[in-house]
Amino acid sequence: MRAQTPASALKWSFRTAEADAYLEEIADHLQAAGLDVQAKRVEGKAAEQILAFAHQHAVDLVLLSSHGQSGLTGWNVSSVVQKIIARARVSIMIVRAYHPVTSDLAHLTYSRLLYPLDCSQRAEYALPVASMLAQSHGSQLILAHIIARTEMPRRRPLTDEELELIDRVIELNRVEAVRCLEELQAPLLAEQVDVQSRLLVSDKPAQSLHNLVREEKIDMVVMSAHGYSGSTSWPYGSLALNFIIYGTTPLLIVQDLPSDHIEPTAAEIIAKEHTGH
Repeated sequence: MRAQTPASALKWSFRTAEADAYLEEIADHLQAAGLDVQAKRVEGKAAEQILAFAHQHAVDLVLLSSHGQSGLTGWNVSSVVQKIIARARVSIMIVRAYHPVTSDLAHLTYSRLLYPLDCSQRAEYALPVASMLAQSHGSQLILAHIIARTEMPRRRPLTDEELELIDRVIELNRVEAVRCLEELQAPLLAEQVDVQSRLLVSDKPAQSLHNLVREEKIDMVVMSAHGYSGSTSWPYGSLALNFIIYGTTPLLIVQDLPSDHIEPTAAEIIAKEHTGH
């Protein structure tokens, strides 16, 4: 394997000066939009240094562009972003780099927000954040619940009795979902949030949500990291992971677990044992 050539002191000086100037320009632009901004340059591998900075400074939210210096690829998020998401253990927001952007930050708004719900308390964890965003942007907030058709794997066609049982389960879930959505909408309406709900029955809930994003012209998806079936061992449930990998809009995932409750992966444990950290 070819050894890496050390960077010369002069080249390194130029690169750090360029990075500082770039950060200063971005910070000035954000401050002009009324934001409180601090710029910090760190050195080393991008994912590792971003994670270290976030953990050392008890960051609550990591905001990421889906792609960076390496440019757009066929992957929905870059390899660096994948690494950060997997280990951040805090709330994250991903902005899709392949979408057009505006330089007028003062008037940047998200007009239509989608909030997927499974009628569990864990899935409702990020609802205050969604409500705050809707109020500050004057957005319409759409609460979406997908009733999954009960699966009955068989090597033969389902009987009439089995089909009737599936319909009964769907109806019970529909009644409960209507009640849940009404209870969640009431306080939002009292706060003058423009909120609507969507209730669908589907064999493929995740796909139905992606279709809803497209049909409703959603600007941002907001969700809790886990729903009722999500494991406390992993940082994200299956729906959050699906939207990270396949989503097409800005995505805000609010982490409902304390960082120390999320178990390290086997790779993390082995790597620490080998390095002695």
